[in-house]
Amino acid sequence: MHASVSRKAQESPAPLLGAEFGIVIATAVAYWGTLAVPFVFDDQAWITSNPSIQHLRSIAAILSPPAGSGVGGRPVLSLSLAANYALSGHAPWGYHLANLAIHCLAALTLFGIVRRTLAYSAATFLPGRDRILPAFAVALLWALHPLQTEAVTYVSQRAESLMGLFYLLTLYCFIRGAQSAHARGWHVLSVLSCLLGMATKEVMVTAPLIVLAYDRTFVAGGARAALRLRWRVYLGYALTWLMLGFLMTGLRERGVGYGLGYSWWSYALTECWVISHYILLALWPHPLVFDYGRDIVSSVRATLPWACLLAVPIGAALAAFRQRTALGFVGVWFFLILAPTSSVVPVALQPMAEHRMYLPLASVAVLAVTAIHRWIGRAALPLCLLLSAALFVTTWDRNRDYHSAEGLWADTVAKRPGNYKARNNLGVILSNEPGRLNDAVAQFEAALRLRPDEASLHINLGLALSKVPARLNDAAGQYQEALRREPDNVSAHIYLGNALLGMPQRLNDAIAQYEGSLRLDPDSSEAHFGLGIALSRMPGRLNDAIAQYQEALRLDPNYFEARNNLGNALLKVPGRLNDAIAQFEEALRLKPDDVLAHINLGSAFLGVPGRLNDSIAQFEVALRLNPDSPEAHLDLGIALSRVPGRLNDAIAQCREALRLNPGLAQAHYCLAMALIQVPGRGDEAKAHLGEVLRLQPTNEPAREMLRLIQESRP
Repeated sequence: MHASVSRKAQESPAPLLGAEFGIVIATAVAYWGTLAVPFVFDDQAWITSNPSIQHLRSIAAILSPPAGSGVGGRPVLSLSLAANYALSGHAPWGYHLANLAIHCLAALTLFGIVRRTLAYSAATFLPGRDRILPAFAVALLWALHPLQTEAVTYVSQRAESLMGLFYLLTLYCFIRGAQSAHARGWHVLSVLSCLLGMATKEVMVTAPLIVLAYDRTFVAGGARAALRLRWRVYLGYALTWLMLGFLMTGLRERGVGYGLGYSWWSYALTECWVISHYILLALWPHPLVFDYGRDIVSSVRATLPWACLLAVPIGAALAAFRQRTALGFVGVWFFLILAPTSSVVPVALQPMAEHRMYLPLASVAVLAVTAIHRWIGRAALPLCLLLSAALFVTTWDRNRDYHSAEGLWADTVAKRPGNYKARNNLGVILSNEPGRLNDAVAQFEAALRLRPDEASLHINLGLALSKVPARLNDAAGQYQEALRREPDNVSAHIYLGNALLGMPQRLNDAIAQYEGSLRLDPDSSEAHFGLGIALSRMPGRLNDAIAQYQEALRLDPNYFEARNNLGNALLKVPGRLNDAIAQFEEALRLKPDDVLAHINLGSAFLGVPGRLNDSIAQFEVALRLNPDSPEAHLDLGIALSRVPGRLNDAIAQCREALRLNPGLAQAHYCLAMALIQVPGRGDEAKAHLGEVLRLQPTNEPAREMLRLIQESRP
């Protein structure tokens, strides 16, 4: 291979535009159904719970997101998500549409790279129009391959596809510069693309080396000649490494590097199987798995067959690369791009992930099209189209697994039953679905059999068990087991405190747990909130409880539950009624549709002279939001009983409250007090007072009212 380029035949723009149109349409149709796919897994942390992307005007915050946010150290990725958020908020369709657009642009760029590479005189394919067909086949196979679904359909993996687009643009612009009389402009665009890629994802680190390998193979005829002829371009690429080094500060937040429980040796052994499996999936994409787990191979004997199998293509690629052949470049493309994640630097959280094949898959597509072309010549296109159709169907089918988080994790568990993380995530989803609690517990227990030392699994099992009042002790036992394994786990202390709150005889133990969590993390708003609840139940500790709620709100002003509880606590303090009302109003600003907050505000208005109508209005809003709330019906009945001429309406509301909850003692009492005022309804009032005493034997006001009714009878 050398720098001479074959003379371009006269090309009509129609075939070129037709090929590009075909690539975009086929790819768009294959992924169109993904616009309805919900956010899954990391999407919650990267998008819905990531405040740094939610204000497009704050460019500084967007370009420097927190290191632990998933987009930390990736400012271009963060900016793209912020732009999406500005356009579609939390609606997933906008993010999926952007991912699809990125993938289509990447496919078109790959098409351009292959077509222009085939223009070199030593290329196998004929010049002119015949270059379009093989380039079209490569781009189509690459874009429609189901192995790409994770990088396109999973919103968070925009990191991979967007970086892939910049990677391809870096090479494409370099090629345009090498084939153009106006090289400088194209080379500037190449370096700029490289810079944007470095600010998107760390795998971009290999892009300058790939460009050098391409230059050496196809253009300059050698690495030294390439560096001598275009040293300014390569200096520009090298400077992008400096920026990447700066951005990689804190990369440990993503579970990358040494000291995370895996040695370089055990990780390298694992990656022998991983890369071999990547190749097999590229050739036969089944089964595809969303999360392969964290299994690490530490036995040389177990890895040896895979290492021997892998040595063949690596050796062939290196030998071909030394000869400066196109086959050598294709092999280097595959292995060099995988090197950052599949060599000796551990990616502890995910040793294998299908999205990492986004760019390396291009080399497989090139080899496949080359082999088919050499096999049947110009008749290769129909066979490539048939193969693309098969990939299209497989991709469409794979995308259906993403249509619900439960379906995605259930599919993962079915394919990788030993993946404790998948079982844990499935359990979390099931625990939030009505009637699926036992299924959730079964998943957590299965995960614990696989990983008994994982504190987070004990915590999640405890959270599921805590939803069954009769199993609070079992939940507390799980939290205690988590603390035995991780004594400094703040969340475990808090959740244990929450469980103990449900056991009246263990209130002091709950307080001790909250205080223990605050010693570990004084800025835990959740711990201050829990401590506030516990103290509010202790005689004489109401002011201490108020102080804890206020501290929780200082740390998190948008803590809705803390505002609600603070308002309820202030209601019990003489002279603090207006302060309580202010807290309830602020709570409603945070959650305008919260039924309990409307009920609380209405109850507070009952104590303010002249605000009876405001009180009634709040209860009516609560009932519009939830017509089946017995508390709202009861409180509305109490309020209406104070309005002249509306006694019958008050009675009707109390009766509705009792229909919804026959065991609501206060509703029986309210109804009795209203019936007393209606001539001839005394016996009915007595019956309801008797029901109050059955439910609350120590209710002295009800007992005294019953005595007065009995004494007043003639």
